[in-house]
Amino acid sequence: MDVRQRLASNLRRLRNERGWSQEDFADRAGIHRTYVSDLERGARNPTITVVERLAILFDGQQHAPAKAVPK
Repeated sequence: MDVRQRLASNLRRLRNERGWSQEDFADRAGIHRTYVSDLERGARNPTITVVERLAILFDGQQHAPAKAVPK
């Protein structure tokens, strides 16, 4: 399973665990419902900014940015 399919599966699972429709999820995340559908089908490559927004939505908190890895 590639990374898009893993993300799709996890988004669908987390959304369903919370009892949210795709429209509820989209409203909470500030994205369009059809984009949620595309993400859950693995049809879109979300930006890292969108992935962060979704992670914050599901986690309920924003973490400090990770430190750069030294070369």
